[in-house]
Amino acid sequence: MFRQWRRRRAIERIGHGDGRILPAFRWWQLLGRSLFHLERVDAEGRRVSYAIDVRQWRTDENGYLKVFLYRNDRQYAVSRVPAVFPVEGGNIEVAASNFGLKRCHFVSADGTEEQLRPNDRSAEGRRARLDEHRPRLSRAMGVISALVLLVGVALLLQEIAVPVLRIPPIAERIGPVEPLFTMPLWVTIGIGVVTALASTERALRMRYRWWLDAAGN
Repeated sequence: MFRQWRRRRAIERIGHGDGRILPAFRWWQLLGRSLFHLERVDAEGRRVSYAIDVRQWRTDENGYLKVFLYRNDRQYAVSRVPAVFPVEGGNIEVAASNFGLKRCHFVSADGTEEQLRPNDRSAEGRRARLDEHRPRLSRAMGVISALVLLVGVALLLQEIAVPVLRIPPIAERIGPVEPLFTMPLWVTIGIGVVTALASTERALRMRYRWWLDAAGN
């Protein structure tokens, strides 16, 4: 019921597009633009092409990331994330994290989900090609990203737990508490950079688990 309510609210936020033509993907947009495609068939049997265009720097007046829906290469609708766009046979659902999209799926009326196809020139498209042509390397990168984020989760839990355990009523019961990991500043900064890279790698594959990726966000 809550999911249906959220979906209904997202649909109510949809605004009309201005009809402009979908811009081609340029190489300099590699780190700041996500572009995904979907093809459907309308009630009259005609093919309809959809594109989801997200520019990471385009936000509304409240700071929410904007999502543009193109229909047959014309801007058809606009919304903020999380976005839900009704299309033939279901909805396109889009959600984002601090490092990119964590969801860009077509959800049919019966609940079947299908991830939209990333543009070949985009970072997501290049990552998908690596997964297709170098599956072992792709899996190794995925495992390393997950391990890095697990380390980030452990450090985050420590930052939360230690101050709580030092609250006088708690400290009186359990005694003095010291951090398990004490690292110099340069190591902490390095871990932060590597964690951000790991989160970006997972975002390119739209892999997201709140308990894991929260360390990068």
